[in-house]
Amino acid sequence: MLKQQASLILIIAAVGGGVARAQDANMTGLNLLRVVTTNSVNGAGVRVAQPEAGYGTATNWEVGPATVGQPTNLFTYISASGTATGFPNTVGGESGHAEDVGNDFYGTANGLATNVAHVDNYDANYFAQENEIFGNYTLTLPASNINDPVVNQSFIFCNSDYSHYPVSWEETIDSQYDNYAAQYETLFISGAGNGGPTNQAQVYPAATCYNGLGVAAYRSDAASCIGPTLDNGRCKPDITAPAGATSYSTPQVAGAAADLIQAALRGDGGTDTNSAADIRTVKALLLNGAVKPAAWTNSNSSPLDARYGAGVVNVFNSYEQLAGGKHGYIVSTSVSVGGAHPPTGAGGTVGALSGWDFNTNSSGGSFDAVNHYYFNVTNGVNNATFTATATLVWNRHYNETNINNLDLFLYNAASSNLVTCSTSLVDNVEHIYNTNLAQGRYDLQVLKKGGTTVTTNETYALAWEFFSQSVNAAKSGTNVAVSWPVYPAGFLVEAATNLNPPVLWSTNSLPAPAVTNNQNVILLNATSPVQFFRLQMPDL
Repeated sequence: MLKQQASLILIIAAVGGGVARAQDANMTGLNLLRVVTTNSVNGAGVRVAQPEAGYGTATNWEVGPATVGQPTNLFTYISASGTATGFPNTVGGESGHAEDVGNDFYGTANGLATNVAHVDNYDANYFAQENEIFGNYTLTLPASNINDPVVNQSFIFCNSDYSHYPVSWEETIDSQYDNYAAQYETLFISGAGNGGPTNQAQVYPAATCYNGLGVAAYRSDAASCIGPTLDNGRCKPDITAPAGATSYSTPQVAGAAADLIQAALRGDGGTDTNSAADIRTVKALLLNGAVKPAAWTNSNSSPLDARYGAGVVNVFNSYEQLAGGKHGYIVSTSVSVGGAHPPTGAGGTVGALSGWDFNTNSSGGSFDAVNHYYFNVTNGVNNATFTATATLVWNRHYNETNINNLDLFLYNAASSNLVTCSTSLVDNVEHIYNTNLAQGRYDLQVLKKGGTTVTTNETYALAWEFFSQSVNAAKSGTNVAVSWPVYPAGFLVEAATNLNPPVLWSTNSLPAPAVTNNQNVILLNATSPVQFFRLQMPDL
């Protein structure tokens, strides 16, 4: 961890851990996205920003274009010394850290968003100016819209002794970022920091802001800070990506966000492109498409895992949910504040088991408001079970301290029994995940609490996925073809020679799958000793 101090400004670059490995493109869904989609999803047309703290010296924060395989005219360099469009220049110096981050973000070799329209490369101390005077903390962000919808921040605020700072310091930083995000539709994607249970546990600002995404690192050698936040125990980080340090997991999520915005703006999610590209929708899709590690867990009051957030980013899954299209709620009802809100018995059905919505809910002083999304969850296969994932996202409003209280419920529509819910009192994300859902009709509810609220109306984004995964084996010439759908990604086939306990499931005898007609296909010799197969979501 590198400490940089300039006057009263404290910004520390989160460094170490090396650049992304080639296999990370499989884990993030990038390779599958490139294979399956006919139109390139690569961030084309999307402007991005990359503020960087000084590396080695305070003035070394710039990305060298040749190092990331991009032309010089892709970059603008901005610091207190001025603005430059050439490289090298007099407003800053080259940074190996910045270049490693850029490679994972938009670099032509490893980046998730290789065709972004432009990169505004900022000196972080100029972009976000933090000051401490007699115990009072202030933060100044750009005074106007920088017109970059995605901002990657692979740095953290504060020095190595987090205990020096009061909770009000974190709240000051969060408020400034939330205000900027709400005012200018900017998605800040920030590293959680390289700590952990034996070092610095808490997630650092600005990864703690409500309206942004805090990113942890996922790898066997990764050291990554964990939640919850210091102020009120909110769930942070939001999501994880494969890297040894959060400096390099963060740009992978930023690249995935740029990809989704590109796809949304060109109509891959339907004709309502403004809703599809809204930062709330992008955030909901990223969280809902994430793959859960084996140790992942949450609760009704804590919607995300303290270490992994919603899971490991998978841009292919998120893209497929975007492509499922926008689908509105079936009916809206109101109940007395705190009253029961069972399914209504409405006959309509949402037309896609994978998709999203961008909508508004309105409650009053005496009533809660409920938007009902009805799904017929079935595939016609006896005893098949489904996995249900749904994510609800809304923003903290401009210049507001508090947030509106929204909840997410999943009911069995036939029995009116509650299946699962997410009812955090402090988060502006709700997330449900159920891996053993019986076939049937379900009511997914977005509830806005009444009583004392920040605003009567709240705009939200909702993403969902209901799926039943299966593996098939069939004769193919002299071989046996083992196949399973490419979507949702995150599954591997394991094989066994017999089912005598203890069953020894393994991938060792299986070749890598090929993708054919949206199916993963493995060809085995008919004389192969393995005869039994199962799909497994491994510990990534």
